[in-house]
Amino acid sequence: MKKCYALLTLAAALMLAGCGTSPKGETAFRADADIFVEAVSNLPEDFINGADVSSVLSLEKSGVKFYGFDGEEQDVFKTLNDAGVNYVRVRVWNNPFDENGNGYGGGNCDVLNAAEIAARARKYHMKLLVDFHYSDFWADPAKQMAPKEWENMDIEEKSDALYAFTKDALKTIGAKGKIGMVQLGNETTSGMSGETNWNSIAMLLNAGAKAVREYDKDIKIAVHFTNPEKGDYTNKAMILENMDVDYDVFASSYYPFWHGTLENLTEQLSLVKENYGKDVMIAETAYAYTEDDGDMFGNAVSSETGNPYPFSVYGQARSIRDTIAAVAAAGGLGVFYWEPAWIPVGNDYGTNQEKWEEFGSGWAASYAGAYDPDDAGRYYGGSAVDNQALFDFSGQPLPSLKVFRYVRFGAAASENPVDSVPDLEMAFQAGEPIVLPETVSAVFADGSVKEVPVSWNEEQLSAAVAGGAEAYEVEGTAEGRSVKCSFRVDQAGNLLNAGFESADMSMWVLAGTAVSGEGHCERKEQDARTGVASFHFWDSAPLDFQVVQTMTDIENGTYSFSGFLQGDDGGDGAEFYLFAKSGDTEYRADTSLAGFGNWQAPVIEGIEVTDGTLTVGFAVRCGAGGWGGWDDLKLEKTKESQGQ
Repeated sequence: MKKCYALLTLAAALMLAGCGTSPKGETAFRADADIFVEAVSNLPEDFINGADVSSVLSLEKSGVKFYGFDGEEQDVFKTLNDAGVNYVRVRVWNNPFDENGNGYGGGNCDVLNAAEIAARARKYHMKLLVDFHYSDFWADPAKQMAPKEWENMDIEEKSDALYAFTKDALKTIGAKGKIGMVQLGNETTSGMSGETNWNSIAMLLNAGAKAVREYDKDIKIAVHFTNPEKGDYTNKAMILENMDVDYDVFASSYYPFWHGTLENLTEQLSLVKENYGKDVMIAETAYAYTEDDGDMFGNAVSSETGNPYPFSVYGQARSIRDTIAAVAAAGGLGVFYWEPAWIPVGNDYGTNQEKWEEFGSGWAASYAGAYDPDDAGRYYGGSAVDNQALFDFSGQPLPSLKVFRYVRFGAAASENPVDSVPDLEMAFQAGEPIVLPETVSAVFADGSVKEVPVSWNEEQLSAAVAGGAEAYEVEGTAEGRSVKCSFRVDQAGNLLNAGFESADMSMWVLAGTAVSGEGHCERKEQDARTGVASFHFWDSAPLDFQVVQTMTDIENGTYSFSGFLQGDDGGDGAEFYLFAKSGDTEYRADTSLAGFGNWQAPVIEGIEVTDGTLTVGFAVRCGAGGWGGWDDLKLEKTKESQGQ
């Protein structure tokens, strides 16, 4: 199966815009650019082109230098503004330092750090979004820890402390820059500041809102969630309304390799805006331009992540542009790119580590271990997002940074090279010819796709043809680019497409209530345990279904059947299990959901096949909002039949 990419065309960009000016004065389509950008029509003049640069001060202290588009060293804030960025986001932690004053890392982002960034942004006429985490270190869906000073407070005391901290912080930051928006909490999907009960969370949010309104009633107040792919943003907005939470903007994270389709994003934001009357926006997005690792710490995303665009400057540019278009289609306020300047502090691991510790320029320093022992205490180090920056590893701005400037009117480069050749995934059954395609789909820099000739490694292909039932990988070359074809050869009569790598799902039968609300229940090129695909399920209504495959020419004997399941929100009465049926005998192995990435591994042993026929599959029964994915099913013969 060919890995699919979300692609744009340049047709709209080739139409000249009629009026208006960009931040650099362009009044129409830019025909001499170094990237391709399809114009987003009717983009509001005040649309937010934002960037979160919270770690930039610690990077500069570590010796990082930034440059302008002319190659000369200059203030990174000027370079961002030259590229069309008009808003800066900065995170604020209460006290990201240990008792000896050693910083936790991640930019050591306290109130004073935010105030200095506010002053830098103000110099270039950029407003500020203050992102209060209400924690001493990272707050996200996996952890919402209270600041050290608030740990033993009850909810009333914590609310009072949050109010006072917010108001004092705004006075300090606002004295240096122009605050346009305040975000109360960061990715508060699972809680906030140590609280997981919505009555308590609402108290904290309203305490923060009170502080903002008293400081400046014109500042917009945002709340921030993530995982739009779950399709539950209207539920989140309903909770906020029922709890009388005072806010203006419903903000979401959207990372294309994790958070579903752009169409779903637009739908989720539109529903909140239309049904609850709130502004909407993207508070965080990013995309990789390379698979290279600049600081030797490792990257958060790679080619195995399930990526809708090539990892290239052109792919990165298209991701930003398409995210802007998706938000604009929902009537949103804008988009913030997350940490576009978080590049390596050097090219020697030992020296880098010293700088990460001293200046806090890595995602976490070892000093954070006392506060966050399970995460930062184990995995402290550098930046895992340097390959998602909008500057290269030496601080030079990438052409993709100019998307913010070009998106109103469009732009095209003089050349349109091949950007990537996606790898192939195929499946064969023993006995049928193994024939690889003569052409593959190449993605060009403008996002267009064309079939191009491919040559395969004959030695590897011959070995696969002569080999037995197992997995193979054959290398190829197309338009000077490397491409791989991975495929399995399955035994005749045995389980087919067990990892859902092939788009041909005809061997699997879907039975029951597969989709009864706003969800989907299907093969999905995302969240795979291995390979690029899994069988994903989610629905806004309850689910009750089975996915079944029957084999009618299988060898008699004893078998085991296993698989892997991840997911969350199963709810009361949820059931997830593997099953098998041979003759009149039925087998079953129950399992459960344990969260994203926590794969459970149910297995059925001792399945006796005596008539050459076996039915296997998996079942899902869960409440509204339940979601998850099955992958890597395996049927294995463990014992020959007594007659053999």
